[in-house]
Amino acid sequence: MNASMYFNCDDENFDEEAYLEMYPDVAAAVHEKQFESGKQHYLLFGMSEGRIIRLSKRFFAAKQRKLKILDSLVDKTLDYTVNEQNYNFLTPEICADFNIPDFHVESSNPYDDVVKNIINSCNSGIVLDCGAGKRPVYYENVVNFDIAAYDSTDVIGVGEKLPFVDNAFDAIISIAVLEHVKDPFRCAREIVRVLKHGGILFCCVPFLQPFHGCPHHYYNMTKQGLYNLFCDYLRIDKQEVVPGTSPIFTLSWFLKSWIEGLSGNTKENFMNMQIRELLGNPFDYLACDFTKELSEGKNFELASCTILHAVKE
Repeated sequence: MNASMYFNCDDENFDEEAYLEMYPDVAAAVHEKQFESGKQHYLLFGMSEGRIIRLSKRFFAAKQRKLKILDSLVDKTLDYTVNEQNYNFLTPEICADFNIPDFHVESSNPYDDVVKNIINSCNSGIVLDCGAGKRPVYYENVVNFDIAAYDSTDVIGVGEKLPFVDNAFDAIISIAVLEHVKDPFRCAREIVRVLKHGGILFCCVPFLQPFHGCPHHYYNMTKQGLYNLFCDYLRIDKQEVVPGTSPIFTLSWFLKSWIEGLSGNTKENFMNMQIRELLGNPFDYLACDFTKELSEGKNFELASCTILHAVKE
């Protein structure tokens, strides 16, 4: 089994024929000797331009092999449709039950080295990417599961009702997904159910991140909160903060987002403030322009807390 299939990539698996077929301007430039190859163009310009290869012959063939594997892994007692690209378990009833809209914000992130090592260690087994989004690398031993039908998606459904048989996967990765599901406890139980005994779970959930929706954002989690989701079912070997989840990302995200919510002199004045000027009593800043001029949307995105008022009828 081939470990991976890149449909936009920077290594030896680059599909030269498909890239030139999809982009005639690049093919012409290569023909005119402006570039040595389509791969050279991709590395110099295509990657930053967002050029990708969609459904090349190699990618399509890999899809067909994946669907054959899935034939024994999906739960066929559930309602579904299947085509040449994916199994779809996202029925209108499920969409209504779990508040799934008919549009999706595109989510696409590469794997880090830790996740790549997990995938490679399971090269003879099958890994579930639970909430994969749009993956720029198509691994033949990874089942890409999502609520959206991206080119790379193999199975469409919701995390709270995973459409797979019990003990199906040798490993499961869930990266920045559980904050977006309506019922993370139910989703966690489903993840445990479809994971083989002795199987590996890699789960990453935000703690201090602003509101972001794909398509919804329900719950951030502390270290203890994430532990609480799985501790009754799995042996928790360790919890950690890696460089890619460092607090510096929180600090940078909050500041950049705050600045985006300001304009004119207020924005410039805020950007010129020193850190020590923001370390006083927060109540002292409530009358400042950089606080008063934030929109309602930004206030909810960056809020320290949100408040709910309700009536029992």
